[in-house]
Amino acid sequence: MTGPASSDPVYRTDALIARDINAYLDRHRHKSMLRFITCGSVDDGKSTLIGRLLYDSKMIFEDQLTALEADSRRVGTQGEALDFALLVDGLAAEREQGITIDVAYRFFTTETRKFIVADTPGHEQYTRNMVTGASTADLAVILIDARKGVLTQTRRHSYLVHLLGIRNIVLAVNKMDLVDYNRTVFDSIVADYRDFADRIGIGEFVAIPVSGFKGDNIAAPSTSTPWYRGPSLIRHLETVPIEMDTDQARAFRMPVQWVNRPNLDFRGFAGQIASGVVRPGDAVRVLPSEKTSTICRIVSLEGNLDQAVAGQSVTLCLADEVDCSRGDVIASASAPPQVADQFEATLVWMGEEALLPGRAYWLKLGTRTVSVTIQPPKYEVNVNTLDRLAARTLELNAIGVAEITTDRPIVFEPYTDSRTLGGFILIDKLTHATVAAGMLHFSLRRSQNIHWQAIDISREMRAGQKGQMPRVLWFTGLSGSGKSTIANLVEKKLYSQGLHTFLLDGDNVRHGLNKDLGFTEADRIENIRRVGEVARLMTDAGLTVLTAFISPFRAERDMVRAMMPEGEFVEVFVDTPIEVAEARDVKGLYAKARSGQLRNFTGIDSRYEAPEAPDIHIDTTACTPDEAAEFIVGWLNARVE
Repeated sequence: MTGPASSDPVYRTDALIARDINAYLDRHRHKSMLRFITCGSVDDGKSTLIGRLLYDSKMIFEDQLTALEADSRRVGTQGEALDFALLVDGLAAEREQGITIDVAYRFFTTETRKFIVADTPGHEQYTRNMVTGASTADLAVILIDARKGVLTQTRRHSYLVHLLGIRNIVLAVNKMDLVDYNRTVFDSIVADYRDFADRIGIGEFVAIPVSGFKGDNIAAPSTSTPWYRGPSLIRHLETVPIEMDTDQARAFRMPVQWVNRPNLDFRGFAGQIASGVVRPGDAVRVLPSEKTSTICRIVSLEGNLDQAVAGQSVTLCLADEVDCSRGDVIASASAPPQVADQFEATLVWMGEEALLPGRAYWLKLGTRTVSVTIQPPKYEVNVNTLDRLAARTLELNAIGVAEITTDRPIVFEPYTDSRTLGGFILIDKLTHATVAAGMLHFSLRRSQNIHWQAIDISREMRAGQKGQMPRVLWFTGLSGSGKSTIANLVEKKLYSQGLHTFLLDGDNVRHGLNKDLGFTEADRIENIRRVGEVARLMTDAGLTVLTAFISPFRAERDMVRAMMPEGEFVEVFVDTPIEVAEARDVKGLYAKARSGQLRNFTGIDSRYEAPEAPDIHIDTTACTPDEAAEFIVGWLNARVE
């Protein structure tokens, strides 16, 4: 095998590691840390470049080098030479295909700085993994194969890097050895990239001609590129300014991760400082409550501190007993961040299932998790042309801009000012999968101008006047299950008891309030959201509201339940097997769906999520509609307060 080997006398790791590991660690403890990613298109040589960085920085131990030699012979792609990509591509599928699938993190260090590098996938289908790696990076190395030039994924990753706030960018034109280190090729690629970079707002970048395989311009200047006068890649990584220094110059912010109360004599608020500097005696404001106090102690593992800066994890003690809990933000009293509940945001969709506008997701920003709904996107971005395209939803890897609304005010700053208070993820409430990464642009000012109007007649007074407890009886089940029939019978029985009722039926509502909606998943979600809001207003009037809707998704039924006071939402599952419902087929809908004339029909080509724990379960194969109605009314009467 050619190339460096474990017996090469030139290759020696730091002898201090073996002699005195504590001394070695102490020597490196106070070095600054740079996090960076490598990205670009498939086969641009990202993994090979990182492997070369690890090798040239003497971060490969003898057993690793021996294993690398063996792996290079067995599954390598470089003939008899060492395949440095194998140091990073750890998944079996990656080695078999010669590509990167997951994000691989590696640590290495030089005499002046420590590094954590993320090797991110080049394939478009793994763009979400690239976003994960970029979310914590200070610098991006964007690789371009010198033989291929600027490609679609080069543009996509550059757009995402800029979108995610990475301002230090290295354009590494790789595989220069395969174009005979031709300066004209290099200059042409840099010119093409600069044209695109200018269009997306990347003002500056450092272009370096390299060969990850041969090692040209990686650790030291290469004699093969005498026309290049810039720094080597490692030299640039060692000297580039780190964003942490900039964070310390900003106003103080610390999201509260945990309230530390080990005993009655100590109460502290633990978290990682997102920006700024804090000292005992500083005036602070707790948001969103707006309570103010001063810092009396800064506690750390090393004891009390005279000051703490961005990036440190500490416990702050306040001079006053103020309400402060996980998710709140302790900030400079004179320059606090904003608080709002409606925003414009950019979304990078990472879920296999498309965005469903109107559906409630979890939004996690800093240490706060709230419920959020997303409006249909304003537009989707074509990262190749930068055109803004009309879109009703966002599919996997799509990037779009939309308005979002949280269920309560949150503390935020625009993403361009703060990654911590401006960047968020969206989580599916049912699967708990992360489905999107987002960046807040600004709050929608109208949310600050809308306030609840005080009224003298309360919902309790209206219900008391009618002598009843407001409730929503939510009938759900397949088409043909008998929901409307049973709901109608229940209302007649309640009316005969002197109760004030109103029945909202799925078909009837679509003649007016929801006549603009179709039957796609997004439209079904909006249909239920509107009905839920109407039902809530009717219970505010003191009524007993009955609704008969398929309402196929648990998330939207849970959304309506969350709108109502505890105990006022009653889910009635009208359980009918699909073969029984289809046999009834009073409206002929199943026949149309089976023949393909009716699309998005629940139970045929659109799913129905049955309630897991309904308040009332009606098996229509075991009772008549009148018996079911009698049972429901008896259930309600037994729970009258």
